[in-house]
Amino acid sequence: MTPLLELSGVRAGYGIIDVLHGVDLAVMPGEVFALLGPNGAGKSTTLRVASGQITPSGGSVRISGREVNGVRPHALAKAGVCLIPEGRGVFPNLTVNDNLRMWTRSGTPYKVIAEKSFHYFPRLHERRNQLAGTLSGGEQQMLALSRALASDPALLMLDDLSMGLAPLIVAHLYERVAELAKDGLSILVVEQFAQAVLGVATRAAIMLHGRIERVGDPAELAAEAASAYLGGDVTLTARNPEPARLAPSQPGGR
Repeated sequence: MTPLLELSGVRAGYGIIDVLHGVDLAVMPGEVFALLGPNGAGKSTTLRVASGQITPSGGSVRISGREVNGVRPHALAKAGVCLIPEGRGVFPNLTVNDNLRMWTRSGTPYKVIAEKSFHYFPRLHERRNQLAGTLSGGEQQMLALSRALASDPALLMLDDLSMGLAPLIVAHLYERVAELAKDGLSILVVEQFAQAVLGVATRAAIMLHGRIERVGDPAELAAEAASAYLGGDVTLTARNPEPARLAPSQPGGR
Protein backbone atom coordinates (compact mmCIF):
# COMPACT_ATOMS: atom_id res chain seq x y z
CA MET A 1 0.00 0.00 0.00
CA THR A 2 1.35 3.43 -0.96
CA PRO A 3 1.80 5.79 2.02
CA LEU A 4 -0.48 8.80 1.98
CA LEU A 5 2.42 10.88 3.29
CA GLU A 6 6.07 9.89 2.98
CA LEU A 7 9.18 11.83 4.00
CA SER A 8 12.49 10.35 2.85
CA GLY A 9 15.81 11.73 4.08
CA VAL A 10 14.26 15.14 4.64
CA ARG A 11 16.51 17.96 5.78
CA ALA A 12 14.95 21.33 6.54
CA GLY A 13 15.13 24.29 8.85
CA TYR A 14 15.11 28.07 9.09
CA GLY A 15 17.65 30.07 7.12
CA ILE A 16 21.04 28.40 7.37
CA ILE A 17 20.08 26.41 10.47
CA ASP A 18 18.92 22.86 9.85
CA VAL A 19 16.36 21.47 12.29
CA LEU A 20 15.60 18.20 10.52
CA HIS A 21 18.55 15.94 9.75
CA GLY A 22 17.37 13.20 7.40
CA VAL A 23 13.82 12.45 8.56
CA ASP A 24 12.16 9.26 7.28
CA LEU A 25 8.46 8.96 8.04
CA ALA A 26 5.43 7.35 6.39
CA VAL A 27 1.74 7.68 7.22
CA MET A 28 -0.46 4.96 5.77
CA PRO A 29 -4.10 5.42 4.71
CA GLY A 30 -6.56 5.29 7.60
CA GLU A 31 -4.04 5.29 10.44
CA VAL A 32 -3.34 7.55 13.41
CA PHE A 33 0.41 8.12 13.49
CA ALA A 34 1.72 9.72 16.69
CA LEU A 35 4.95 11.70 16.45
CA LEU A 36 6.35 12.03 19.96
CA GLY A 37 9.33 13.86 21.33
CA PRO A 38 10.41 16.59 23.72
CA ASN A 39 10.15 20.27 22.99
CA GLY A 40 12.83 21.18 20.43
CA ALA A 41 12.91 17.79 18.73
CA GLY A 42 11.70 19.08 15.32
CA LYS A 43 8.12 17.80 15.40
CA SER A 44 6.36 21.00 14.36
CA THR A 45 8.98 21.65 11.69
CA THR A 46 8.14 18.22 10.28
CA LEU A 47 4.48 19.25 10.01
CA ARG A 48 5.42 22.51 8.31
CA VAL A 49 7.46 20.63 5.74
CA ALA A 50 4.64 18.14 5.13
CA SER A 51 2.11 20.96 4.66
CA GLY A 52 4.31 22.93 2.24
CA GLN A 53 5.13 25.83 4.58
CA ILE A 54 8.83 24.93 4.51
CA THR A 55 10.60 23.59 1.43
CA PRO A 56 13.11 20.89 2.37
CA SER A 57 16.76 21.53 1.59
CA GLY A 58 17.28 17.81 1.01
CA GLY A 59 15.32 14.59 0.62
CA SER A 60 11.78 14.28 -0.69
CA VAL A 61 8.17 14.72 0.42
CA ARG A 62 5.56 12.59 -1.33
CA ILE A 63 1.77 12.64 -1.15
CA SER A 64 0.20 9.40 -2.40
CA GLY A 65 3.47 8.55 -4.14
CA ARG A 66 3.87 11.91 -5.90
CA GLU A 67 6.80 14.16 -4.96
CA VAL A 68 5.58 17.56 -3.77
CA ASN A 69 8.83 19.35 -2.84
CA GLY A 70 8.22 23.07 -3.29
CA VAL A 71 4.45 22.75 -3.83
CA ARG A 72 2.71 25.66 -2.12
CA PRO A 73 0.44 25.11 0.92
CA HIS A 74 -2.77 26.10 -0.88
CA ALA A 75 -2.07 23.54 -3.62
CA LEU A 76 -1.43 20.82 -1.04
CA ALA A 77 -4.64 21.83 0.74
CA LYS A 78 -6.54 21.30 -2.51
CA ALA A 79 -4.87 17.88 -2.73
CA GLY A 80 -6.33 16.97 0.67
CA VAL A 81 -3.56 17.96 3.11
CA CYS A 82 -4.81 19.88 6.15
CA LEU A 83 -2.78 21.17 9.11
CA ILE A 84 -4.26 22.43 12.37
CA PRO A 85 -1.36 24.31 14.00
CA GLU A 86 -0.99 25.23 17.65
CA GLY A 87 -3.81 27.50 18.74
CA ARG A 88 -7.38 27.22 17.63
CA GLY A 89 -7.59 29.61 14.68
CA VAL A 90 -11.31 30.39 14.94
CA PHE A 91 -13.08 33.71 14.39
CA PRO A 92 -13.84 34.78 17.98
CA ASN A 93 -16.35 37.51 17.12
CA LEU A 94 -18.49 35.19 14.99
CA THR A 95 -20.92 32.56 16.21
CA VAL A 96 -20.24 28.87 15.75
CA ASN A 97 -22.71 28.81 12.86
CA ASP A 98 -21.07 31.82 11.21
CA ASN A 99 -17.63 30.24 11.60
CA LEU A 100 -18.96 27.19 9.77
CA ARG A 101 -20.42 29.42 7.05
CA MET A 102 -17.03 31.09 6.56
CA TRP A 103 -15.62 27.72 5.62
CA THR A 104 -18.08 27.26 2.74
CA ARG A 105 -15.51 29.28 0.77
CA SER A 106 -13.72 25.97 0.24
CA GLY A 107 -16.67 25.02 -1.97
CA THR A 108 -18.47 22.70 0.45
CA PRO A 109 -22.13 23.65 1.16
CA TYR A 110 -22.94 24.86 4.67
CA LYS A 111 -25.41 22.03 5.23
CA VAL A 112 -22.70 19.43 4.59
CA ILE A 113 -20.21 21.19 6.86
CA ALA A 114 -22.75 21.62 9.66
CA GLU A 115 -23.97 18.02 9.49
CA LYS A 116 -20.44 16.66 9.66
CA SER A 117 -19.39 19.06 12.43
CA PHE A 118 -22.41 18.37 14.61
CA HIS A 119 -22.11 14.63 14.01
CA TYR A 120 -18.58 14.47 15.40
CA PHE A 121 -19.03 17.29 17.91
CA PRO A 122 -22.62 17.44 19.23
CA ARG A 123 -21.60 20.10 21.74
CA LEU A 124 -21.08 22.53 18.88
CA HIS A 125 -24.73 22.10 17.94
CA GLU A 126 -25.67 23.15 21.47
CA ARG A 127 -23.39 26.19 21.13
CA ARG A 128 -24.23 26.98 17.51
CA ASN A 129 -25.51 30.52 18.24
CA GLN A 130 -22.73 31.34 20.71
CA LEU A 131 -19.75 33.55 19.88
CA ALA A 132 -16.67 31.41 19.28
CA GLY A 133 -14.60 33.63 21.56
CA THR A 134 -16.81 32.71 24.51
CA LEU A 135 -16.43 28.94 24.01
CA SER A 136 -14.20 26.89 26.26
CA GLY A 137 -10.75 25.96 24.97
CA GLY A 138 -11.94 22.44 24.21
CA GLU A 139 -14.98 23.69 22.31
CA GLN A 140 -12.80 26.04 20.27
CA GLN A 141 -10.57 23.08 19.41
CA MET A 142 -13.67 21.18 18.27
CA LEU A 143 -14.55 24.14 16.05
CA ALA A 144 -11.02 24.18 14.62
CA LEU A 145 -11.32 20.47 13.83
CA SER A 146 -14.65 21.18 12.12
CA ARG A 147 -12.91 23.77 9.96
CA ALA A 148 -10.47 21.08 8.89
CA LEU A 149 -13.27 18.65 8.06
CA ALA A 150 -14.92 21.31 5.89
CA SER A 151 -12.14 20.82 3.32
CA ASP A 152 -12.80 17.05 3.22
CA PRO A 153 -9.10 16.23 3.77
CA ALA A 154 -7.37 12.94 3.09
CA LEU A 155 -4.56 13.74 5.56
CA LEU A 156 -5.15 15.67 8.77
CA MET A 157 -2.14 16.89 10.77
CA LEU A 158 -2.60 18.03 14.36
CA ASP A 159 -0.01 20.01 16.31
CA ASP A 160 -0.33 19.65 20.10
CA LEU A 161 -4.09 19.11 20.17
CA SER A 162 -4.00 18.89 23.97
CA MET A 163 -2.27 22.21 24.61
CA GLY A 164 -3.88 24.11 27.46
CA LEU A 165 -6.80 21.70 27.82
CA ALA A 166 -8.05 19.68 30.77
CA PRO A 167 -7.32 15.93 30.61
CA LEU A 168 -10.99 14.94 30.30
CA ILE A 169 -11.42 17.29 27.32
CA VAL A 170 -8.27 15.91 25.74
CA ALA A 171 -9.66 12.40 26.17
CA HIS A 172 -12.88 13.40 24.42
CA LEU A 173 -11.01 15.02 21.53
CA TYR A 174 -8.84 11.98 20.97
CA GLU A 175 -11.91 9.76 20.96
CA ARG A 176 -13.13 11.88 18.05
CA VAL A 177 -9.72 11.57 16.38
CA ALA A 178 -10.02 7.78 16.60
CA GLU A 179 -13.52 7.96 15.13
CA LEU A 180 -12.30 10.10 12.22
CA ALA A 181 -9.57 7.58 11.47
CA LYS A 182 -12.07 4.73 11.64
CA ASP A 183 -14.11 6.60 9.03
CA GLY A 184 -11.09 6.62 6.69
CA LEU A 185 -9.13 9.78 7.49
CA SER A 186 -5.34 9.51 7.83
CA ILE A 187 -4.04 11.48 10.82
CA LEU A 188 -0.54 12.57 11.83
CA VAL A 189 -0.47 13.85 15.42
CA VAL A 190 2.39 15.76 17.02
CA GLU A 191 2.00 15.53 20.76
CA GLN A 192 4.09 16.20 23.86
CA PHE A 193 1.59 14.50 26.17
CA ALA A 194 2.47 10.98 25.06
CA GLN A 195 -0.24 9.15 26.97
CA ALA A 196 -2.93 11.41 25.54
CA VAL A 197 -2.50 10.03 22.02
CA LEU A 198 -0.93 6.58 22.40
CA GLY A 199 -4.25 5.04 23.37
CA VAL A 200 -5.69 5.79 19.91
CA ALA A 201 -2.54 5.63 17.76
CA THR A 202 -1.99 2.89 15.20
CA ARG A 203 1.77 3.51 15.09
CA ALA A 204 4.11 5.91 16.83
CA ALA A 205 7.58 7.38 16.46
CA ILE A 206 10.01 9.03 18.82
CA MET A 207 11.84 12.07 17.46
CA LEU A 208 15.00 13.52 18.98
CA HIS A 209 17.25 16.33 17.73
CA GLY A 210 15.67 16.40 14.28
CA ARG A 211 15.79 12.66 13.64
CA ILE A 212 13.30 9.80 13.93
CA GLU A 213 14.94 7.51 16.48
CA ARG A 214 12.32 4.77 16.66
CA VAL A 215 9.10 3.75 14.89
CA GLY A 216 6.85 0.99 16.13
CA ASP A 217 3.88 -0.22 18.07
CA PRO A 218 2.49 2.38 20.50
CA ALA A 219 2.61 -0.06 23.42
CA GLU A 220 6.30 -0.71 22.84
CA LEU A 221 7.15 2.96 22.42
CA ALA A 222 5.15 3.93 25.49
CA ALA A 223 7.51 2.03 27.73
CA GLU A 224 10.52 3.37 25.84
CA ALA A 225 9.29 6.96 26.05
CA ALA A 226 8.56 6.56 29.74
CA SER A 227 12.02 5.20 30.41
CA ALA A 228 13.88 7.71 28.29
CA TYR A 229 11.92 10.94 28.82
CA LEU A 230 9.16 10.64 31.35
CA GLY A 231 10.75 8.81 34.22
CA GLY A 232 7.72 6.60 34.76
CA ASP A 233 5.02 4.47 33.22
CA VAL A 234 2.76 5.67 30.42
CA THR A 235 -0.75 4.27 30.58
CA LEU A 236 -2.10 3.60 27.11
CA THR A 237 -5.39 5.41 27.45
CA ALA A 238 -6.55 8.86 26.46
CA ARG A 239 -8.55 8.98 29.68
CA ASN A 240 -5.61 9.08 32.09
CA PRO A 241 -6.20 12.12 34.34
CA GLU A 242 -2.53 13.07 34.73
CA PRO A 243 -0.83 13.49 31.32
CA ALA A 244 2.94 13.68 31.49
CA ARG A 245 4.82 16.16 29.31
CA LEU A 246 8.04 15.10 27.68
CA ALA A 247 11.13 16.78 29.06
CA PRO A 248 12.85 19.59 27.13
CA SER A 249 15.44 18.66 24.52
CA GLN A 250 18.29 20.57 22.98
CA PRO A 251 17.51 23.91 21.27
CA GLY A 252 16.89 23.94 17.54
CA GLY A 253 13.21 23.74 16.72
CA ARG A 254 10.02 21.94 17.69
